[in-house]
Amino acid sequence: MNIREMVEVLNGKILVQNHDPDEELPRGGAADLMSDVLAFGSEGMVLLTGLTNPQVVRTAEMAGINVIVFVRDKTPPPETLELARDSCISLIRTGYTMYEACGRLYQAGLPGRGPVRIENNSW
Repeated sequence: MNIREMVEVLNGKILVQNHDPDEELPRGGAADLMSDVLAFGSEGMVLLTGLTNPQVVRTAEMAGINVIVFVRDKTPPPETLELARDSCISLIRTGYTMYEACGRLYQAGLPGRGPVRIENNSW
């Protein structure tokens, strides 16, 4: 799935466009905990989140994420938009909840990361 198709599926609005709309997205993921993004994110994936602060862009940059989708029609503050422009990260907004946005993207063919295994369960 490319960025243009993703925006259509999500009935989204591009807030910051730093990438070719025909650029392919290898997979998607969703998180509001930036520690999860760092632990389980992967290069080139699209991140869906309800957080709009600049830390989301900084975390995405460290994880190699090029596209962030804000769910529930959230609009990031100006400093987040500016940081995304400077960091070459595209920002998109959708009115869907995180759950529905993820479902729509998965149904349209965008794969997720796959199961996460935690090896040491000492509880």
